[in-house]
Amino acid sequence: MKKKVAFHNLGCKVNAYETKSMRQILESAGYEICPFGPGADVYIVNTCTVTDIADKKSRQMLHRARKMAPQAVVAAVGCYVQTGTARLAEDLAVDLIIGNSQKEQIGEILEQYWREQERREYVEDIRKIRTYPQAGPKGLKRSKGSKDPGQDGHTRVNVKIQDGCDQFCSYCIIPYARGRVRSRRPEDVLEEVRELAAQGYQEVVLTGIHLSSYGVDLRDEQTDLLSLIRQVHQVDEIARIRLGSLEPGIITERSAEGLAALPKICPHFHLSLQSGCDSVLKRMNRRYTAREYRERCGILRKYFTDPALTTDIIVGFPGETEEEFEESRTFVESIGFYETHIFQYSRRAGTRAAAMCGQVPRSVKHARSSRMLELHERQSGIYEERHKHRQAELLVEEREQMPSGGIRLMGHTREYIKAALIKDNECPIQINDKIEVELLDEIEPHVLLCREWEE
Repeated sequence: MKKKVAFHNLGCKVNAYETKSMRQILESAGYEICPFGPGADVYIVNTCTVTDIADKKSRQMLHRARKMAPQAVVAAVGCYVQTGTARLAEDLAVDLIIGNSQKEQIGEILEQYWREQERREYVEDIRKIRTYPQAGPKGLKRSKGSKDPGQDGHTRVNVKIQDGCDQFCSYCIIPYARGRVRSRRPEDVLEEVRELAAQGYQEVVLTGIHLSSYGVDLRDEQTDLLSLIRQVHQVDEIARIRLGSLEPGIITERSAEGLAALPKICPHFHLSLQSGCDSVLKRMNRRYTAREYRERCGILRKYFTDPALTTDIIVGFPGETEEEFEESRTFVESIGFYETHIFQYSRRAGTRAAAMCGQVPRSVKHARSSRMLELHERQSGIYEERHKHRQAELLVEEREQMPSGGIRLMGHTREYIKAALIKDNECPIQINDKIEVELLDEIEPHVLLCREWEE
């Protein structure tokens, strides 16, 4: 009888990608993938450590697994393992402690456990690893007929092209959990993209821990992010290329003009901001000013027609005064983002910001977050309103029967606006079809009704 393994993923898109890769490895080794509930033989929690709250959630999920199945194997994997090894070593709820650089050895690690029945740690000092692993699985190769409950449909898929970060922002622990910048060789990325395209995926999202640094360590390859994107663009079956989070510094006249010349590039760019106030940016050790950030947004709008610009904002950073917050809020309003992901600063042990004076009270952070969220909702509505009655390309990701009759087709435009198309039961349109639509009114928060485009 096959052993059953259940996964729980915490954190970013890179973690989600690596969780899928581990599922693939174990499925190929004969394990049965099952939901994260009672009855599994193995529980694997891919942890996150970006904040102290993330650490706590990681521990909670490990303890939940142990409570659901006292006799099962519980494995802690990933970023919290790298920063919390000592604490995990004392946690009897955990049988296996597996660092980020050992994820691809998950099959061998479990086999060793079945033989020896011994609690073990598999953790390297990730800061000493300087190259992206070339051995082992090259990427995601979903097996035909997979019953993996965590797999998405054959529409959009993340492709990890890079790991690590050299920026050392004062609030961030990730360089200590992920190590230095390591880029995947272009031929390996292309092999995976071609494999995914053959499976039917039409949209790839290029992602990494610090995507903008792609290629800085591949000096012999003479490659950078733009050159890799151009190669991915040549894979015929791929219809859309979307980019993960970018640093503003990578947006130049050359790079924007180069991207705009590639029809498959989605006009949706996530430029990390964190604060619109220069004094806060300096304390954060961010390497740009608000003026420079504004210039990069202007460059994108020069080469793309009304692109969707999205960002991240931290409120309540140590020492942030009401005046600094208002300067940041005003700056965000002036840019006109489509989406603003808002985070209340969370003190993270081991970072410089954790020791800074002027820690902002929770109540103040909550109030500032609410004000920024109100701005986000207003700006999202403005952007969606501008796109009403325009022609857009919808990639269908969901197809469901409506209780009242008819079919509802859901998907995203190239700008990442979510839209719904209502058709009758005889509708031939299927998941993964691309259709030209006209965006209409909002039918639920940030979901626009649409109809097929008529010339």
